[in-house]
Formats: sequence, structure tokens, C-alpha cells
Amino acid sequence: MNAPLNHRSLLRGPFAAYVDDEGSAETLRLAAVECGWAPERVVRGGLKDSIHALSVAASPTILFVDISETGDPLNDLNGLAEVCEPGTAVIAIGQVNDVRLYRELVASGIQDYLLKPFTVAQARDAIAGAQATLAAPRIPEAANDRPHVMTAVIGVRGGVGASTLAASIAWLLGENARCNTALLDLDVHFGTGALTLDLEPGRGLTDAVENPSRIDGLFIERAMVRHGDRLSVLSAEAPISQPLGSDGTAFYQLQDEMRAAFDCTVIDLPRAMLVQHPALLRGVQTAIVVAEFTLASVRDTIRILSWLKSNAPEAKVVMVINKAPAGGIQEIGRKEFESSVERAVDIVLPFDPKLAVQAAKLGKPLAEAGRGTKLAAAIAELADTVVAADPGARRPARSLVGRLGEIKALIPVRKAKA
Repeated sequence: MNAPLNHRSLLRGPFAAYVDDEGSAETLRLAAVECGWAPERVVRGGLKDSIHALSVAASPTILFVDISETGDPLNDLNGLAEVCEPGTAVIAIGQVNDVRLYRELVASGIQDYLLKPFTVAQARDAIAGAQATLAAPRIPEAANDRPHVMTAVIGVRGGVGASTLAASIAWLLGENARCNTALLDLDVHFGTGALTLDLEPGRGLTDAVENPSRIDGLFIERAMVRHGDRLSVLSAEAPISQPLGSDGTAFYQLQDEMRAAFDCTVIDLPRAMLVQHPALLRGVQTAIVVAEFTLASVRDTIRILSWLKSNAPEAKVVMVINKAPAGGIQEIGRKEFESSVERAVDIVLPFDPKLAVQAAKLGKPLAEAGRGTKLAAAIAELADTVVAADPGARRPARSLVGRLGEIKALIPVRKAKA
């Protein structure tokens, strides 16, 4: 997919390669000469060298990168995705003969995988395959054929558990409703979306905020971190010493791309974002407002419900009370709360500190760690209200990876692949 032109895109070359051994380097130099490219574009080095070089230079159209020396190629390739511009076909080179690795590499967005030692003919075939993929017409999105459910989870105060619920809802939409789901955590500096699911957040969200022009379908595919087959997460832990100023362009573009790529999107939306970027509620079908039975929570719930009525009148508002004590002392009762906010509470989630600790230790969402508990059942009920916003969203859609796979299926599989 093509990104808007910028000064670096105008300088990009057709080819570059970073390889660890001289034999592979010489083979690629011969293949480059056959294609009419400069053999000097083949340099000794590996994945880390390519990331360092491309962080300050334009990405080539076709990039060979050696992953032989990395212990965790899938994770380390995320660093390459963060510096590669959209429209770059990456061909990995390695010495591990494992079909599972090959499939995981392709699923992560890598164009192809060549097993060492490979021949000039195999390198030439890989280049031809990359060129065919890049030249193929873009498959139109089936936006009109399937609905998209977008949900915002808003905590009226910090600590009410909105982020924890957002992760569980997104997991349930993927696991139970069988929807291709995106979790977008918009707390750029202190987000816990990835942490809750025991994932490394990467730099995808930070890069999107800093360079909105890079955002397209390919960027989404590479930047999001996978959790299982049907859940992808975009979260961040940006340095607090680096304020990220944004006019909201990146956030709106991310929403648009996620509509095209997924069945459902769950947005963990910090309440401050309502003030800064009110248009983020555009297209949101369900707004889940999370509160507690406290006086401060009542005050802020009143303000946020009023804001939603004025700024997102088309959204269905679901009022959720989290961490409700089973008994004993509480600041305010349910009847007093409902009377004060002038609406009924839809779902009450019981307080289960033992389950919360267990889920944190396991690195799993509450809904998964607490299967069979009252709290998990209540969260599942909440997820059902999200799907009910548009029942058609239960129909799984082809992912970006799946659509790319349809193109690649036309390219013959070479023996060099494991």
C-alpha cells in the first residue's frame, strides 16, 4: 500500500541487502547485477545493522535482511517494521529450517524467507515474487459487505478499572464472538493494554503519533502486536520525558484503518482525550462508562454522561459499576448513584481482588483467568452488549494478513523455504 510522498520516499532505492556471511552476500550481488541494480547495495551486517541504517535513510523497495544472528526474529523484526516505510517488501534470510518459523514470518508481514545456502536463481525468484506482490492491484476492502463495531471504554476516574475491562472485552470479542478485533490503547505514556496481556507494546503507536503520514493498512499490520489468532493490540509506553503533541490526526487515521482491517475495535479512551479530541467518538456505536460507588465517581459520571449526550448522541451508552463490594461499607449505594446520575446502572461487576492478582501474575485478561467466576460472567455479559450493537459483526472478516496471503498464494513455493 502506498503512503503519501515525502522527501525520504523520493530518495528510496529499488534494493538493499544486509547479510552476515560473504557467501550469501556474493549470491545477492550476482542477483542484483542481473536485475540491473548496484551490487554495492549488498553490505555485510544483520538485522540490527539494517534497523540502524534505515532509521536515518530511506527504505528500499525490496529489502533482504539476515536474521541468522537474532535469537528472537519475530520480536526483533518489529524494530525493522518501525523504521521501514510503507511499500517495502522484506525478504528474510536465515539458517533455521522450520516451516513453522516460515509461516510466522509471513504472517508478521515478511514477504518471503530464504534458507541458507541459497542460489542466484532462488534469490531472483524471491525478487520476482516481491515485485509481483508490490505491483498487484490493491484488493478493495469489503467495507460495505460487513459491519464494523467500534466501542469506547471510558473510566470516569483513574483506577476504576476501565483499561482492565477494555482488555477483557477485546479478548472476549475475539475468543467468543470470533471477531477479528483490535484493542487501541490511547494512553500513549501510561497505557496498560499490552501489559495486561503480557505483551511488549513496541513503538507502533508512538510512531503513528509522531508521523501520521505513515499510517495505512500495511503500517497497521506491522505495528500491531498479536495476541492469539483474533486479537491485535496497539499500545505504548512512550517516555514521559518526551511530550507527544498531536492534533488528533493520527488517532483519527488509526480508527479509519482499523475499521477497514478488523470486525471490532475496542478503544481504551482516557477521559482527558474527550476534552482534547472529541471527534474520537465519531463512529463509535457503544460507549462503556466505567465508574464506582463513590461520591467523586458520581460527580464525574454526571459530567461525562452530559458530554456524551451533547457530543456523541448516536452512541449507545452502557453504564457499568466496577469493583462493587459484596457487602460492608461503601460511600454511596446503587439507588443513590442512579438517582444522582439520572439513569439506571446497566451492569455491576463484583470486586474480586484475588482474581485480579491472579490475572496479573498470569498475564491474562480477567475474563480468561477467571473462567467460571461471577466476575467473568458479568464481563461476558458486557461484551455481549457490544456485539449486540450490530449482530452482523459476528461474521468473521478476512484480515490484512489473509488478503496478503491470497496474493502470495499465486507465487510458487520454492524449495528454499523450509
